[in-house]
Amino acid sequence: MPSSLISAAFVAAMVGYGASVAIVLAAAQALGASPVEAASWLAAVSIAKGLGMALLSIWTRVPVVLAWSTPGAALIATTAGISMPQAVGAFIFTAVLLVLTALLPPVRRAVSAIPDGVAGAMLAGVLLPFCIAAAAYAGTDPIFALPIIVAFFLVRLVNPLMAAIAALILGLALGFALTDAQWPDAAIPLNPFVFIPPELSASVLIGLGLPLYLVTMASQNLPGFAVLRANGYTPPVPQALAVTGIGSGLSALFGAHTHCMAAITASLCIGDDVHPDRDQRWKVGVIQGVIWVGLGFLGPFITQVILVLPTSIIGTVAGLALISPFLGAVQTAFQPEATRFAAAVTLITTASGVAIFGIGAAFWGLVAGIVVALADTQLRHP
Repeated sequence: MPSSLISAAFVAAMVGYGASVAIVLAAAQALGASPVEAASWLAAVSIAKGLGMALLSIWTRVPVVLAWSTPGAALIATTAGISMPQAVGAFIFTAVLLVLTALLPPVRRAVSAIPDGVAGAMLAGVLLPFCIAAAAYAGTDPIFALPIIVAFFLVRLVNPLMAAIAALILGLALGFALTDAQWPDAAIPLNPFVFIPPELSASVLIGLGLPLYLVTMASQNLPGFAVLRANGYTPPVPQALAVTGIGSGLSALFGAHTHCMAAITASLCIGDDVHPDRDQRWKVGVIQGVIWVGLGFLGPFITQVILVLPTSIIGTVAGLALISPFLGAVQTAFQPEATRFAAAVTLITTASGVAIFGIGAAFWGLVAGIVVALADTQLRHP
């Protein structure tokens, strides 16, 4: 087996994990998860997507690369007043919607009917508070935030993919050097999972579960399929949605949020430099799947390391890591001229954090944007 397959899989896994693990743990903290529940979350989502990408790559002979939903984790982290059992119920609801999308073409058409600008604006509105928080920490906790920000932008000049990882490494170094944080016990449990019984709440299903599904579809699944198509592969859309939906539903019982198709890390795994024979590149999905399963069992240890750090470190690293996704979402939001005003309404409403009837701002931003877009189309331009 060519070493290029192994190196591509390893680099993609390290980039995917290191660049966004702080965001996942910030989401767990927002839901009031205990350290044990947060460790279970990280382990379950890592192992589920590792097994999923190995299965899909073997099944379809396509280099399928999966990722946890980073924008989805950001969405979760902006919620308030939701318990872990309620969130698990919403995660399962999202998984059911993914499976229905795989099985029912009308559902796929309905999702595709949402204007790209409105969907992008909802994602931008979810990510914006995180990016602002990173800048705010520079003023409230500069001893940690400023060096991390400087390191991020310096590394970005050389290697943008490694910038968030460099910020995380420096944050760890500062946290353990300048605080009383203690390096945790290196013991790794053989069973990192904690079962969390789901609790179904209509407001949480609508306010969290539905936006989580839409953000995952619009910001990761669709671009992930597009990356495969751009590299000459036929995306296994129904199979991928079914496997990630079922896997997300099962892993949700242990606290994990949704996993889905990858776009950025997928681009690292399907080029000519990975394997000269494009029909053999599917093996990179299997190798990366094995790596992710290993990372999953390291989840409890990694969780202990990160959660003992000051909130300002986690918040700064998370906000910096989300600048590029925010930029992409803004570009998507305001590129179509016909829906620019609707996109602005969506972004503002979502970023406001408004909650009505217990339903979060992401849902209301989406509703407001669709209503304005329809009004502009039907009333102003009949």
